[in-house]
Amino acid sequence: MYPEAFLTRMQQMLGNEYETFLKAFEGERSQALRLNALKQNGEGKTAGEVYSPEKYEQGRVPFAHLSPVPWAENGYYYEACDQPGKHPLHEAGVYYIQEPSAMAPVGLLEVKTGERILDLCAAPGGKSSQIAAKMQGQGFLLCNEIHPARAKILSENVERMGLRNACVTNETPARLAELFPSYFDKILVDAPCSGEGMFRKNEAACEEWSPENVTLCANRQDEILDCAVSMLRPGGRLVYSTCTFAPAENEGSIARLLGRNNQLRLLPVEKVSRGLEGCDGVPESVEGAGEELTGTLRLWPHKIKGEGHFAAVLEKAGERQAVYQSIPAGGLEKGLSPKDPAVQEFRKFCEETLRTVVNTEYETDIKSIHELTNDGIFLRFGDNLYLAPEELPSLKGMKVLRPGLHLGELKKNRFEPSHALALALSPADAQRVCDLSSEEMTVMSYINGQTFTAEGEKGWYLICVDGFSLGWGKLAGGIMKNHYPKGLRKS
Repeated sequence: MYPEAFLTRMQQMLGNEYETFLKAFEGERSQALRLNALKQNGEGKTAGEVYSPEKYEQGRVPFAHLSPVPWAENGYYYEACDQPGKHPLHEAGVYYIQEPSAMAPVGLLEVKTGERILDLCAAPGGKSSQIAAKMQGQGFLLCNEIHPARAKILSENVERMGLRNACVTNETPARLAELFPSYFDKILVDAPCSGEGMFRKNEAACEEWSPENVTLCANRQDEILDCAVSMLRPGGRLVYSTCTFAPAENEGSIARLLGRNNQLRLLPVEKVSRGLEGCDGVPESVEGAGEELTGTLRLWPHKIKGEGHFAAVLEKAGERQAVYQSIPAGGLEKGLSPKDPAVQEFRKFCEETLRTVVNTEYETDIKSIHELTNDGIFLRFGDNLYLAPEELPSLKGMKVLRPGLHLGELKKNRFEPSHALALALSPADAQRVCDLSSEEMTVMSYINGQTFTAEGEKGWYLICVDGFSLGWGKLAGGIMKNHYPKGLRKS
């Protein structure tokens, strides 16, 4: 089933552990999801607080068999029979289905609120949403993906998970390096790789594998890492990760990077407290690699419940200041005037639909939108209005898919709220809420684009499922008009 050259190399690497590895690698793979700490119900409880196994009634789908992933906050294994991808809570962004070992690298970033963070190779968005959950809407998160089709998927997941302070771009690492010299506090490079760790999950990765492709990936990783280092501020942290076993792409990439750059030092990963004892790097698999590379992290399917993954933590020389004031090459983006028609119509919408009335002062307007962000600016692209981080770098000349939180669109001088805004709100933010049960057919009818009967005063309603926002509806004459996006409907 697996390429002979791959198996030969793995046997050389693992020695006496090879048979154990092969047995595990050919067995059933573990599946997991990560509950979204950004998602809140009307009581202010996050998805993690509501659905953790300690607090949630077991036996109910899609959380019937949850058990913790040791190294990931809000990460849980589930069983195939749970089918969380088919549940309406998935469409509400209550959780992200994510391979368990892929949850490990973000924990090594040690994310703090208010930081500037770059996810350089971000699609499909699992790690970006994991970073954003730790940022809690404060700071600036740039999610980049070089491939246009994958960048679109990334943008869709950023929306579904209710990310508020994220900008999604479709750029090359080299182009970003020109725009952001020494700018970011933290950078994640989840590099494109030969995908050996995903062989049993993705047959295409196995079919496309070759020793030549491993070399090609390693060379590309060198280029990506050099760009990333140039964007990291003094004292900043860089986490490099792959989903492959290939030494040339793992310890080899780190050894070559340290050899090219004396500004970096490798920080050992503390493994025991994360439930990853014995998951050390293998420096002897790379000629000339130093013993310090045992401090990198290798997740093996015969040692943990997960696929293959590698991660390393690096720190850039220099003093880590509390507030780093580097300005991007293009300067900062200027926000709209509060007199802009789209902003004015959005204010009216807030007064009519959200619980807090928007004040007249511009600075207060943004903070009054129920702390979607601590600070921000309005941006307008055509008739679409966005709320972006206050210190958003200039977007001029960049391929931008999503500059921030999409608030809505100006249609014939009236404001229509976006699906992204609905998913970023909690029921406590809205004046009118229609909460549907996941155990009834009405919620699936709504996701399918159908209207339904309802009682109440006319106007915009935040449609929810089991207490978590799902989309918008507009009630008139006892009929809830469906505003679930046509492109997301199931039929």
